[in-house]
This record gives sequence, C-alpha cells and structure tokens, in this order.
Amino acid sequence: MMVADLLALAIEKGLMITCAESCTGGMVAAALTDVPGSSAMMDRGFVTYTNAAKVEMLGVSQSTLDAHGAVSEQVAEQMARGALARSEAQLAVSITGIAGPGGSEFKPEGRVCFGLASKDQVQVETVEFGALGRDAVRVAARDHALTMLMHRMKSLP
Repeated sequence: MMVADLLALAIEKGLMITCAESCTGGMVAAALTDVPGSSAMMDRGFVTYTNAAKVEMLGVSQSTLDAHGAVSEQVAEQMARGALARSEAQLAVSITGIAGPGGSEFKPEGRVCFGLASKDQVQVETVEFGALGRDAVRVAARDHALTMLMHRMKSLP
C-alpha cells in the first residue's frame, strides 16, 4: 500500500506533509489519514474549493487567479507554497483542476495541475486525465499526488 510506505518513509526521514486541495476536496488528506499512525506524517490539510478560499487560506494572489485562472500551474505553485508556509510540514502537495463534467476548449475536463513544495524546491506539472468522469478524475488526481509525494520523499536526504 503506497500510503503505508509513505508513512514509513516520512517517519524515517522525520517529515510532515500538508495538502492544499481543490477539485479533490480532501481526498489526498483522507488517504493519508486512513492509515494508523498517520499523525506522525500528516500535519494538516486545506480544502480551498473557491478562489476566495485560495486567497484567504493559502495566500494565492488574486492577480494570479485573474491572469491564469484557478486551474493553472501558477495557482498550483502558490497553493503549495501557501500550505507549506501555513503549516508545520516540510512537504506540501497541491491540486487544482477540472474534474467535470464540463470544461472548455482551453481548459478541458480532466485537466489537473499539481504543485509540490519543500523549503528549497517547488515542482509543478499538469496532467490531462481526459473526460473519465468526475469520480475517476478525482481518484486519478489523488493517486497522482500521492505518487508525487512518494517520489519527492525518496529523493530527500
């Protein structure tokens, strides 16, 4: 189980995790806290579904939202940085996307932007999951975020 492996690795490295989630609505935080002992790695989670919540809770810039929209790598980066700054964690993951149904020509259903921040590095990426349906996009985004956390954790000293 990936989350149990994440827990063991986090304990070994003495790391805490925080999550900033939009389209997944707390699914990453839920997955991380499903395993016994997760309080050793999970500090807190932010569910910032609206733009106002992203600004108020995470310090996302309104000008960034206006220029790029909520579903953008720029916002994902600011969400991850904001979660890290507002927590006791050493690693933050963020998710913002369009789970569906819907989307547009420019931001299609299934587009999800991720951020991963530690004190000295921020990584962002966009994944096009496609129009899999709302539930499947959300699960795929959750799993991708957990995989990102695992890869980063393995690379840290």
